Amino acid sequence: MYFCKEYISIDEIRKEVPLFSFVFILLKLMLIVDYTLFVQMKKIIFSLIVTAMIMTMTGCGSSKGFTYLENADSISLAASRGLYDARIMPKDELTITVNTTDPDAAAPFNLQVRNQLGSGKQVASGGGSLQGYLVDNSGFINFPVIGKIHVSGLTKPECEDLIKSKIQPYLARTENPIVTVRMSSYHITVLGEVGHPGVIPVSTEKMSVLEAIAQAGDLGVYGKRDNIMLIREDPTGQKHVVRLNLNDANLLNSPYYYLQQNDVLYVQPNSVKAKNSGIGSSTTLWFSFIGIVTSVASLLVNVLRK
Repeated sequence: MYFCKEYISIDEIRKEVPLFSFVFILLKLMLIVDYTLFVQMKKIIFSLIVTAMIMTMTGCGSSKGFTYLENADSISLAASRGLYDARIMPKDELTITVNTTDPDAAAPFNLQVRNQLGSGKQVASGGGSLQGYLVDNSGFINFPVIGKIHVSGLTKPECEDLIKSKIQPYLARTENPIVTVRMSSYHITVLGEVGHPGVIPVSTEKMSVLEAIAQAGDLGVYGKRDNIMLIREDPTGQKHVVRLNLNDANLLNSPYYYLQQNDVLYVQPNSVKAKNSGIGSSTTLWFSFIGIVTSVASLLVNVLRK
């Protein structure tokens, strides 16, 4: 870049003098430029800035990449048939109650609950609060009377049937116990470019990816919809990372459409957010400084012209 007839390279000057000395020299060079040329340059630069701003504000945006399940009308959803049942995993907390027509018959199979005064009572026939059983690392719970029962990998109905079969020999033949199992610690975590990141409790023990995102306040405009990161831990403790594309309706057929307990969804920022984050306070300061220099130069030219 050169000014006037002096053919002085600004890049060379910048190497030889400090920043503020460079600015001072730049102002002096601007003063010796023909005023008409300076005005024309100002008009051209101003026109370019205004044009860029208008194009930015009025440019037509496309919804492509922002619409969920864009190709939903062109794919088969046959693979998505069937009801989802969560499976019990180590470290899950289960609430289990046993009910019989004779409350005394069910009492030994229900844990004792202590109230605030410290006295204990048995839970049977639907009375009292639900009991908590923590599944250990090997997948077992320690059930009253029965002892260790392996429940990891079972669905709720399977676990209920298993416990029922274990306690049936201890009951009268006329008794048909009702066993209820709930996963009380079921939750999902959503992080990143969403409205309300955080931990979402799942009382129904069933939640899809879309439901989790809706619960988290939906994705923001900076959220990457085609590359959602799902972090899932298997029963052995091994973590796996899966990428999900919300734009593709094949997500509905994916085995990862329904989330497991303790799943983590991370919505990454898109390229626009990444670029914006690169414009830090130092860059903003430089833009302000350039604006001040331009204003001072214009003022000096006007003063010297009079």
